[in-house]
Order: sequence, then C-alpha cells, then structure tokens
Amino acid sequence: MTSPHNDCEPQGHQHAHSHSHGPAAPVSGHLRKVIAAVLIPFAAAVVVGLVVLWPGGAPAHERTGVGFDRQTQQGKVVNVGKVDCKDVSASQIPVSGETSPPTGEPATGDRLCEKATVEVTSGQDKGRTFIEVVQPDAPRQLRKGQGVVLAHAPDAPHDLQYSVTDVNRKFPLLLLAGVFALVVVAVGRMRGVMALVALALSFAVLTLFILPAILQGSNPLVVAVVGAGAIMLIALYICHGLTARTSVAVIGTLISLLLIGLLGSLFIGWASLSGNTDDNTGLIHGLYPHIDMSGLLLAGVIIGSLGVLDDVTVTQTSAVWELHQADPTMSAKELYRAGIRIGRDHIASVVNTLVLAYAGAALPLLLLFSIAQSSMGTVANSELVAEEIVRTLIGSIGLVASVPVTTALAALVVSADRTGLAAFSGAPAPVRSGRGRRRRARS
Repeated sequence: MTSPHNDCEPQGHQHAHSHSHGPAAPVSGHLRKVIAAVLIPFAAAVVVGLVVLWPGGAPAHERTGVGFDRQTQQGKVVNVGKVDCKDVSASQIPVSGETSPPTGEPATGDRLCEKATVEVTSGQDKGRTFIEVVQPDAPRQLRKGQGVVLAHAPDAPHDLQYSVTDVNRKFPLLLLAGVFALVVVAVGRMRGVMALVALALSFAVLTLFILPAILQGSNPLVVAVVGAGAIMLIALYICHGLTARTSVAVIGTLISLLLIGLLGSLFIGWASLSGNTDDNTGLIHGLYPHIDMSGLLLAGVIIGSLGVLDDVTVTQTSAVWELHQADPTMSAKELYRAGIRIGRDHIASVVNTLVLAYAGAALPLLLLFSIAQSSMGTVANSELVAEEIVRTLIGSIGLVASVPVTTALAALVVSADRTGLAAFSGAPAPVRSGRGRRRRARS
C-alpha cells in the first residue's frame, strides 16, 4: 500500500511504489565497499576533468553582426501607424520585414505597411527613437506597447543603426517557468524542490562548463563525458539520496552512456556526418574553426540522452528494490525476470517518446521535403535528416540497453545483500504475530 507522505520527507515509513524511491533495505558493508570501489574513482575522474578543463568563461571575439552574433538592445514600440508601401523607399524597409509578394501581385500596389516608432530602452542610446516599416505580409507584425529586441550595428549610418529583430518574450517565458516550478513543488513537495535544485545545478554545469570549454577548444566528446558525468551525479544523488539504490542507477546510466558514446563515434564517422548542417552550425564553424563539429554532434547525442536515461535507470532500480522488499526470498534470477517485465513496458513508451520528440523538432524540415515530393530514401540520405536519424537511433539503443543492464545490476546487488534480507525476513514480524496467536489462544 502506497504511503501518502512525500518521498523526500524524513523516511521513517516503508512503502512500496514503482517510482517513489522510498527507504531501501540496508545494504551490507561489503556491498557498500564494492559500489564505492566503482563510483569513487568515477566521481574523482569527473572532478579532475572539471578542474583540468574548466574554461574560465567563453573566449572573446569580434562580433560579425550575423544571426545570433549581433549586438542587441531592448526596445519598445511607442506608436504604430499606416503608410502606403509605395511611398516607402527600399532603404527604409527593414530586413526583418522583407517578404516576397505573392505571384502575380505588384511589389507595392495599394497595400498599406505598418510604420512603427520604436524607442531604445537600454544601452548608451536609451531614449532614442527610430522608424521601423513592416510590410503587411511580414510574418511578424508590431503593436503599440510591445517590447522588442533590437539589432544594433554601431558602424552603420545613423538612421540604420537599429532595427527590430525579434519580440521580447521574457515575461511569458518567466511566467511559464514559475507555473512549472509551482506545479512541480505542489505535486512533488520536497522531492519537487530537490528536482528543481538539481535542474538549476545541471543548467549551471551546461552553461558554465560544457559550452565555454567547447568554445575554448577542448575536445567536445571529452567535455560532454565529463559534463554529463557531473550532471548525472548531481541530479541523481540530489533527487534520490545518497543510497545504494541510487548508486546502482548511476552505474547503469554510466554503462549506457559509454555504449551511446561508442556507437555514436562509430556511426557518425561511418555515415560521414560533419555536424555542420545549418546556418547556426555554419556560423559556429566560421567563428571557431578549431571546433570539431562532428565531435560536437556526438556530444549533443550524449547530453541529449542523459535525461531520459536517468529516468529509465532510476525506475528500473526502484522496481527491483521494491520487488525485493515485497518478497525478500526472491533470487537474483527471479528479480531480474520480474524487473525486466516492467522494463519492457517502459522501453515501448520511452522509445516512442524519443522518436516523436525528434520528429516534432524536425517537422518544418520534413514538410519541406514533402513539398519537394522527395522519396523517403532521398530524405533519409540528406545530412540534415540522417543526423537526426543517427541521433535518435543511437539514443534509443542506449535506452533499450539500459533496462536489462540496470535491472541485472540491481537484482545482483539486492539478492547478494544478506543484511537487507535479514532486515526484511528476520524475527521481529513472526515473533509479534506468534505472540498475538498465543494471546488469542489463551483467551
């Protein structure tokens, strides 16, 4: 029967739940030493890697003014009016508002464009205003009072130094993040709080170590392995506690990540994937030609697989532990068989989720191929799609492999632990029930 109390509250009650990670059976000193012999060197290697590869910040470079590599400031639309498009000279129409007119229609005609007055609200030119003209068929229209992001080109002529490059979405994004945090805490309570802490620390590792280290020229694969190891240790132990159960999940995750790294290295090279497939990766390669783009692709595969791997390995470990607590006499083979039956259901849902997630991210690209009426073979062979196929399949193989690996490890650990067996099949319960029967017999 599942206990109603939260999993991160003081664990003084034993309860069974397939994903609750409540109190596990105590493990023997011998097993603790075996687990420590595996994890302590790994944790030490991660710490050494962090120290040796620590970048100390992203390297400075001269901005190109292209794409994301532009100086930006904040702005606000203070007024919006209408103007005949044919009265606006081509030099006044911002690049962000350019669109091709429909076939057969004149470029201007009698159409009305938006003439927005935009005020700069940050930087040394704060308070300055400029005019932004947006064509009626532009994908982004402006409205009065709207916050916008401005591209700043200091070397351009005075009237062309600022242009609207995007809208300011900070408030809705922060509001959504706040709602997410409230939902997590409301449902997960203390466990939810710890999950948010682990999320923040994982993001810190990503932004303070992984990204700057790659930009500094360190091997992307080595950086990804060290960073993923740090994230894995932080997230799992903060969320689930410093227990043997969590340690088994960490070992299972580590083995699966190694498999993903080996397969990724093999097939990314075999399929001749350069990792330089779009404007963003092209810009990165142009700014930092020393970065190994195929290594960057492999690093993305490893980091992208880590989050789902954590879920699978923790769930499988928890399932085996709960099965052992329910029946401490089960052998390692029986525990594995029962655990793998649970794992098969997990595999089906997780693989489908992963594939659909990648397909959803690549949906605009797939639509373009559909419009071009390309065959499935042609689509799959293009580097853009082949990259996603390799990423998806390698991650899925790692996820599938993590189920039997983690289940086997957990079954071996709990079945070999005689301390845990004594704790759950020892004398206290039979003695109490025996006394109760004797009292009833006397009465």
